[in-house]
Amino acid sequence: MKFTFYEKKVHLTDDLREYAERKIGKLARFFKEEQEPEAHVTFARERGRFKVEVTLHVNGMYYRVSEVTSDVFATIDSAVAAIERQIRKHKTRLEKKLRAGVVEREIGALPSYARVEDEEEKEFRIVRTKRFPIKPMAPEEAILQMDLLDHEFFVFRNMNAGDAFSVVYKRRQGGYGLIESGDM
Repeated sequence: MKFTFYEKKVHLTDDLREYAERKIGKLARFFKEEQEPEAHVTFARERGRFKVEVTLHVNGMYYRVSEVTSDVFATIDSAVAAIERQIRKHKTRLEKKLRAGVVEREIGALPSYARVEDEEEKEFRIVRTKRFPIKPMAPEEAILQMDLLDHEFFVFRNMNAGDAFSVVYKRRQGGYGLIESGDM
């Protein structure tokens, strides 16, 4: 498993780093050997409490969890337990309800982030650009992926509508919405 650690207002000791790698590394057992998970772990200290955010990226799927406790080791344990529940829940749901093999699918390049340097434009200034492959999937799978990332919307190609460009989003009144591209 590949690890990337971030520190915010806290110093990360070697013991703590090894502990986190050992605990989070055990999550690799949920995935095939050829799938190398990437773990992004952020340690922060806020109001006297430790916050650990773990984002696991495996084959185009993202699992994210954030935990806060007063003991940094307990926070790591809690985060690992929460992300393990998330992996089990969503992997089972994807395999049983949507279609077989969805978790093992290969994905192209990772998202790239480009920073726009043009300071002249004031009215419509783009401050960040993300590029990522848009995968064909069912709307239900897109909703699961959106929930995993804890985002308000998710862009995908709707395999149920001939790979039409689509967006699922959370509605304020509850439930989800679906926007599909098409001829008017």
